Amino acid sequence: MARPDDRPLRRLPQLTPHKATLERCVFCPKLCRSACPVSNAEPRETLTPWGKMSMAYFVANESVPLAPSFAEPAWACTGCFGCREHCDHDNDVTGTLFAARSALVDAGEAPSAARRVLERFAESSSALGKIAADPRVASSVDANARVAVLVGCEHARRGTEGGVDTVRAVARLTGGKVALVDVCCGAPLLYAGDHARFVQEGERLAKALAGRERVVVGDAGCAAALRVHHPAAGVTMPAPVEHFSELAAREVGRLGRVDGALGDGPVRWHDPCQLGRGLGVYEAPRQVLSRALGRAPDEFERRREDGRCSGAGGLLPLTMPDVARGIGEQRVADHDRSGGGTIVTACASSMRSFQKSGAKVVDLATVVMRALDAADASAPPRAAPTERDET
Repeated sequence: MARPDDRPLRRLPQLTPHKATLERCVFCPKLCRSACPVSNAEPRETLTPWGKMSMAYFVANESVPLAPSFAEPAWACTGCFGCREHCDHDNDVTGTLFAARSALVDAGEAPSAARRVLERFAESSSALGKIAADPRVASSVDANARVAVLVGCEHARRGTEGGVDTVRAVARLTGGKVALVDVCCGAPLLYAGDHARFVQEGERLAKALAGRERVVVGDAGCAAALRVHHPAAGVTMPAPVEHFSELAAREVGRLGRVDGALGDGPVRWHDPCQLGRGLGVYEAPRQVLSRALGRAPDEFERRREDGRCSGAGGLLPLTMPDVARGIGEQRVADHDRSGGGTIVTACASSMRSFQKSGAKVVDLATVVMRALDAADASAPPRAAPTERDET
């Protein structure tokens, strides 16, 4: 029998472009195993990055049968990029496992939770219209505005304060009304395993953004979809894409102090995986919080490139709910050990995970809105125009 690395990937030929990436993991001494939030929460060899990549590889080259026990590990990943940070080759485990999910869906083998996401995608993505209908944003919205805002389906579906504040804050920071994007970024399709529809959704989104000056994205996962995953799939957005924190950092001089408005105790920044390791954005949110707090934000012991995942990404709360919950609880336990207080994040899914574990969580956009209001309240009143001014 031929060595595994000599065999073509006949069963899942869609993974042929990823063959070298898979083999680096399969024949690696597994130095990244401690970086994976899933295998740390449920210590099984199959759930380490090595195990997940190996299962996809062996299914693809027909070393093992196409069966749930070998297919399902591809969905045991939050897409947090943590393993890549610990890999000497910067191996793209996340992108390869997303490709494996799509290949396995095409082969008729996917977890029931992933199939449900694909079946209900149209219904779930329609939630974006709820933000436009919210009376709190009415004065900030104009369908013809040059700046577009993509809030994110999680914010829209739950009608969160952070979602509303994203729209209002972008309008304030850009000095005019904004257009709301009502097309989903398509990330649920990518995570569930429908690459073709993910590309189609990206093309729909690109069409909706045509003619815009730029698009500001509120949710970190959506920002990564537009700036990382769609370009990797061959879809380029027609307008520059920036995360909300990057806009706020550029306009940081307009922010006032929120002081105790976030409650007593520490105010700790959580690096969303998609914003930090995904987009390389670490400084912008810290600059914003430093201005609003009048000091640097409190930090997790593990932060920046080494920050721990919240367990909320990659559909893990649907495919492995107990594991996802355990990961979120561990992050909140880290927060409590460091002094507790308030967590600030820019990921709606992480916010939900932390809230379920009993933590007090605020979206970065809400902090910015309060800081903008504080700046307005502390500004000296404008003098009444004189007769000379009027002439």
